Amino acid sequence: MLRFKVLVSAVPLIAAAFLARLELFSNPKPCIAVGEQTVELTDASWHADLHVSFTDDPRLATVRVAVTEDAGSADFTVIDDAAADDGGACGSASTARLVAIDRTASGPSAPVIYLSDDEGAADYRIFVRSKRFTARDAAALIVGSHDQHLALNAS
Repeated sequence: MLRFKVLVSAVPLIAAAFLARLELFSNPKPCIAVGEQTVELTDASWHADLHVSFTDDPRLATVRVAVTEDAGSADFTVIDDAAADDGGACGSASTARLVAIDRTASGPSAPVIYLSDDEGAADYRIFVRSKRFTARDAAALIVGSHDQHLALNAS
């Protein structure tokens, strides 16, 4: 019986150590700094402040994001050609808003993003040349930053 009690008490410790190890050694998630706050993608959907999803049908979209080939016409530009990752880029902000990308819409108020190359009817235009960010990541971040009416400084 004592062995069973030791085993039962050790299981939560082993689980906590495993989860801590995953957090310590995981790759940094894409994030952007917006004023005093950061907007960061997360895999922990239960912990996210905002859930977004993507659709291939423009009629189902609540937000349209165009991928442009001209950085000058973009509302949001991501270019990272640095060899090393700047680990402190988003770590200095006091608060982080977590955005999770879901496979399907998580509710009636959750943004559904249509990502296209057509700039005509786009709500946002993004330019992405990155080793860490995909166009989907950038679209989720720009929608997540504006969802709470945060101001981005457009260049």
